[in-house]
Amino acid sequence: MPALGALIAEPLFLLADSAIVGHLGVDELAGVGLASTVLQTAVGLMVFLAYSTTPAVARLLGAGRLPEALAAGRDGVGLAVLLGVALSAAGWATAPQLASLLGAEGAVHAFAVDYLRWSMPGLTAMLVVLAATGVLRGLQDTRTPLVVAGAGFGVNIVLNYLLVYGAGMSVAGSALGTSLAQWGMAAVYLVMIVRAARREQVTLRPTLRGIRGTAGVGSWLMLRTLSLRAAILATVFVATAQGPLSLASHQLVMTVFTFLAFALDALAIAAQALIGKELGSGNAPLARALTRRMLVWGVGFGVVTGALLAAVAPFVGWIFTTDPAVQAAFAAGLWVLAASQPVCGFVFVLDGVLIGAGDARYLALAGLVNLVVYVPLLVLVARADLTGGTGIVWLWLAFGVGYMLARAATLGWRVRDDRWMVTGATRGGTA
Repeated sequence: MPALGALIAEPLFLLADSAIVGHLGVDELAGVGLASTVLQTAVGLMVFLAYSTTPAVARLLGAGRLPEALAAGRDGVGLAVLLGVALSAAGWATAPQLASLLGAEGAVHAFAVDYLRWSMPGLTAMLVVLAATGVLRGLQDTRTPLVVAGAGFGVNIVLNYLLVYGAGMSVAGSALGTSLAQWGMAAVYLVMIVRAARREQVTLRPTLRGIRGTAGVGSWLMLRTLSLRAAILATVFVATAQGPLSLASHQLVMTVFTFLAFALDALAIAAQALIGKELGSGNAPLARALTRRMLVWGVGFGVVTGALLAAVAPFVGWIFTTDPAVQAAFAAGLWVLAASQPVCGFVFVLDGVLIGAGDARYLALAGLVNLVVYVPLLVLVARADLTGGTGIVWLWLAFGVGYMLARAATLGWRVRDDRWMVTGATRGGTA
């Protein structure tokens, strides 16, 4: 539950930005929307900073080696700083080109560049927050990230309003406010990690070996994330080809899918922390028992949310649109999404289990296999030249059922026996 709260708090930053900037004008809102896409992509690809530190710290904690666990977390934060500085500098320099690449022109282009550039000082902080959150999760603490994220969200709203309207900084004020809030969150985490390191007499200087180790695991996790992003992007391309009605309906269904994914991600994060700790302590039977229990939770949650989604599907379209055709296509897509929820629950939990076990290489290669299976399904849907509700149904049968079943098959195959459960303080055995 604390992990779920923290997950929901993070996207509220961008939601708050949109709500405050939206009253400035259409051009300002469009510019922030484009710039946010760039930021979300960059941060999304860097999520491995959390996903690699969590199991590494949890394993060492389970092995009773707290100082080394803190050292692993320190190295993860060090990598976050290096990547953050490099990406911030690149983002500042290439902001005009990035905005143009997304099709921005005129005032929209200018606002997108302003938002991007004033967001760059906070990008490093965002990556530090990712890595530090992974450290605390590895230490079995999901409550602190919830408190920090909630406080950061509150401060973000106040700063953005004051800078946008009080100081008259327009979209630049919104970006600067978010950057300052992120640095406040990062500072809290850094103080906590520094105090813990000093208490355990761990040096604060990151080691090159540790940074390389985190980057090595992170490269596989990034490849996994890239395969997921590619699948989602390819689906958007097909929806676009089906016409504006299908694209609008698909975007609404994907929004619901993403929202439900946050709840399932909370189970995946619990799996990362718990499985990593038990494998680190050498308790493979308990790791297996936890996996079964969390699968019951994941599939059970999918059954419940699927049933609720199917029940409300015909009635919720008016919340998002007044167009009857889009409402009908949206409802049709929601029924398919409802049917896929148990599979989604199975997939998200096992994804977290294998990340917690440090099985990043398999996840990356499985992601590529899943993409190879999914693309032909998309091609068939594209060639059928479908539109409206029919197009959405078949598109979501391909993604929500076909692609998710491919993921379920590859993940289920991996955990069919105990070979993935490597015990010890590191994935390669007890160091």
